[in-house]
Amino acid sequence: MGRDPRRDLLAGLTVAIVALPLALGFGVSSGLGAEAGLATAVVAGALAAVFGGSNLQVSGPTGAMTVVLVPIVTQHGTGGVLMVGLIAGLMLLGLAAAQAGRYMAYIPASVVEGFTLGIACVIGLQQVPGALGVAKPEGDKVLVVTWRAIEAFVNSPNWTAVALAAAVALVMLVGARWRPTVPFSIVAVIAATTVAQAFHLDAAAPIGDLPPGLPAPSLGFVDLSALGSLLAPAVAVAALAALESLLSAQVADGMTVGQKHDPDKELFGQGLANIAAPLFGGVPATGAIARTAVNVRTGASSRLAALVHAAVLAAIVFAAAPLVSKIPLAALAGVLIATAIRMVEVGSLRAMARATRADAIVLVLTAVATLALDLVYAVIIGLVVAGALALRAVARQTRMDQVDFRPDMPGEHSDEEHALLAEHIVAYRIDGPLFFAGAHRFLLELSEVADVRVVILRMSRVTTLDATGALVLKDAVEKLNRRSIAVMTSGIRPGQRPALDSVGALDLLQREGREYATTPEAIAGARAHLQKAGLLPALPDPIAPVTEEAAR
Repeated sequence: MGRDPRRDLLAGLTVAIVALPLALGFGVSSGLGAEAGLATAVVAGALAAVFGGSNLQVSGPTGAMTVVLVPIVTQHGTGGVLMVGLIAGLMLLGLAAAQAGRYMAYIPASVVEGFTLGIACVIGLQQVPGALGVAKPEGDKVLVVTWRAIEAFVNSPNWTAVALAAAVALVMLVGARWRPTVPFSIVAVIAATTVAQAFHLDAAAPIGDLPPGLPAPSLGFVDLSALGSLLAPAVAVAALAALESLLSAQVADGMTVGQKHDPDKELFGQGLANIAAPLFGGVPATGAIARTAVNVRTGASSRLAALVHAAVLAAIVFAAAPLVSKIPLAALAGVLIATAIRMVEVGSLRAMARATRADAIVLVLTAVATLALDLVYAVIIGLVVAGALALRAVARQTRMDQVDFRPDMPGEHSDEEHALLAEHIVAYRIDGPLFFAGAHRFLLELSEVADVRVVILRMSRVTTLDATGALVLKDAVEKLNRRSIAVMTSGIRPGQRPALDSVGALDLLQREGREYATTPEAIAGARAHLQKAGLLPALPDPIAPVTEEAAR
């Protein structure tokens, strides 16, 4: 896509119109006020556009970040939130220097979908007090706050606020299906504000006075004595900013041809944005998926569009603050409720739930953890469960089969296999990984071998062997030896030897010369062992030469 400044200007203007009610709403929801949301959209939006790693990313306050900030405001106040944003910005710079952006590719889609669903639920529930026209109750758990808001509404109903919020949300949802390119959020907010002013609807509380411009940058909020208590929240904010920003940039890449973001540069840009935003009273920022998508769909081709978006919002802050201050809080609640509903991609959720049982479990657990705990814990839980289920699936791929000479040893016949069984010799081929997740199942299977004198383990197809697998193999060999069953091995690879050697398994396998390069050699060694023990008469070795690959 070639650069087209006119299309970038139009895209930036459109994104600014969409972003205005969202910035106001997320600022109010965070607890720092509408002015904090606008300051974040202007300052962070401009810096991330210039220094970030995506040409199409639009940054600012987001619903996901609001979810994290609400309990921080409750516990540490406004100054605590500004400190957390500053520390998180420094952490993002550290992640960029460590080139951590590449690891975003390892987050499973089921975790991302569950995370998004949980965020949508939390954002929607956060708007219940504003939509019901009641003061926000005390509490840092969204379910508790929602329940208390409903109780307050039942005691003193405010149907004006409910009607405004419902009307705004309905206009946005229906309008998006009818004319997707029209920014119905700003249309609905203007209409709701006009109605509230024309009919003097006192029950529809407005945003309130906004300062005519951005405040002068200041570090007055810095309190070094609170640093210890703010580190954990800062880690949560930095992790979320990195996750959401890189995910949003990835979405933008997928919507275009020829655009590819630099993940580490994106983390750098978000770090600078989050260092600067608190200086102007702003909340922590991230890349915003919804605004980025609007930017792409309206034809943006360069960073100019995101810069125009920030400039238009700055102009509104300086020139139209008195008008913006009259917007009803219930209308902003309606905007965010509609935004939360539109975040839920039913088709994607259905596809993920139907993919595998493991994906469905991870999706549900991540969503529930997001709703009941917090976003960082939710992602950690999702990653841990997804990793455990993936390891379980990989471990199940490990197989231990009795060697059938016919398919892979073309010079042999089934008579040879029967001859070995008659001689109380059994050969097993181990296929797949032998590591901590599935090694003990291998131990149980091998320890149950009965009515044999010699077990031959064919190791050439073991794909992964860790210390646990080596220990389990050693234990199995020792148990078989205690039952007077000799264990021979063939085809041990060079990469397997360090693990086997570290736990003493290699010495055990090499005892009395019981390690062989190929399976035919191991069979010959097994027969020699039985002859020496007087359990088998001296016989010529019937095994014909075979290829090296088949013999291992």
